[in-house]
Amino acid sequence: MSDAFEQRCQNIVTSKTLSPEQKRHFLALEAENALPYPALSADARAALNDGVICDMFEGHAPYKPRYVLPDYARFLANGSQWLELEGAQDLDDALSLLTILYHHVPSVTSMPVYLGHLDVLLAPYVRILTQEEIDIRIKRFWRYLDRTLPDAFTHVNIGPQDTPVTRAILRADAELKQIAPNLTFIYDPQITPDSLLLEVSKNICECSKPHISNGPVNDKIFTKGSWGIVSCYNSLPLAGGGSTLVRLNLKAVAEQSRSVDDFFGRALPWYCQQQIDIIDARCAFLYEQSHFFENSFLVTEGLIDPQRFAPMFGIYALAEAVNLLCEKEGTAAQYGKDDAANALGVRISAQLADFVENTPVKFGWRQRALLHAQSGISSDSGTTPGVRIPYGEEPDPVNHLLTVAPHHAHYHAGISDILTLDETVKRNPQAVMQLCLGAFKVGMREFSANVSGNDLVRVTGYMVRLSDLEKYREAGSRTNTTWLGEEAARNTRILERQPRVISHEQQMRFSQ
Repeated sequence: MSDAFEQRCQNIVTSKTLSPEQKRHFLALEAENALPYPALSADARAALNDGVICDMFEGHAPYKPRYVLPDYARFLANGSQWLELEGAQDLDDALSLLTILYHHVPSVTSMPVYLGHLDVLLAPYVRILTQEEIDIRIKRFWRYLDRTLPDAFTHVNIGPQDTPVTRAILRADAELKQIAPNLTFIYDPQITPDSLLLEVSKNICECSKPHISNGPVNDKIFTKGSWGIVSCYNSLPLAGGGSTLVRLNLKAVAEQSRSVDDFFGRALPWYCQQQIDIIDARCAFLYEQSHFFENSFLVTEGLIDPQRFAPMFGIYALAEAVNLLCEKEGTAAQYGKDDAANALGVRISAQLADFVENTPVKFGWRQRALLHAQSGISSDSGTTPGVRIPYGEEPDPVNHLLTVAPHHAHYHAGISDILTLDETVKRNPQAVMQLCLGAFKVGMREFSANVSGNDLVRVTGYMVRLSDLEKYREAGSRTNTTWLGEEAARNTRILERQPRVISHEQQMRFSQ
């Protein structure tokens, strides 16, 4: 045992801010990372060591997929032989069964990141219950999720239908204002009534949730009803998930480039291939050596399919890459401010999408990885998540959305941006609704907003309470992800997002 390894473990077990459960999680990561890394080529290893490519600290020996999206509907209908459970007969049964299965769904966080498309899942079991009876049960269930799965990467999907469970979840979320679970509303203009979308917008004003996803756009990628939004903003196949996530630092690639032509012709393709090599090595260990897909009851009972897992080809720091490349070409154009820089950014996204679509992987959904605009991690410094505009430099909401919208078609495994709206919008939730509809009209797949003045805010995609960050250093937190938010607040400038007012003139521009 090395002195450094022993000291890291000692720091964990003597921490004043970690709970016993949190200490166990970090000790397990130390043990995994003491193992050899999957075999890599010298070039791929160098790219990883130099920080041009980041493996998201998933661990040296991937023994479980990063994200798992079980077929909860199948589980509720059939029960589980392995868990010795019969199928659900009513809403109480369904909620009880889900709470049991959640504790057997692995992920990179050690907790399930996908809790299901809950209103669709639970609708068959509501039967003769009144709205009040449903509300009581959902509120109790919502509080249970936060207290037993205290991790902001847990994620529930609802919509596009307007059901009693949909309304109950929205009411519970607005009232309790919990960091967990995160919540996505799936919008479909052919199904979702305006009254429900307005209610969703009111919730955003109240607690910065839910995130809104453009259902028809995702349906075209995955087919209707066969996908979910998990963790932060990860779009993945249902009954499958994400096997691993490796991300490319585009700023570092630009630093290795002599010019724009050199970036596109040499550096970017070369580093993309190194990232594929790392993805293949990690997936080979997961599929061929960990035995997860051979032994898990989730597979044997048909709740997940090994062929429906996609490795995620992530990228970040596009803004810094664009600005650096413009500088190398002798121009002062800036991403988010100038048309030429914005067009260069879209060109980068298009080339990345073309590479991923045309490059097979050893283990992947339809033999491919999925491109993902990765929304940052707490230790990032000097880079901007995904394809976002740097914090503090955001223009007005409409120009903000028009800048990032052209990228959304390229990132099939998820992309996000976060608008920070002035708290005056609370008096006019209709403005949030119109902003969302305008965003979808110009091609965005996902819409998220923080409202200034709210204690509950999005960091990179997960939720934190600002009041929790203030007391974390002294007292720790019962929530696993508070430390990530506290570190992100120090390293990534998330608190420097500029609140913007939605004006009537801006709304008019989107409606034209």
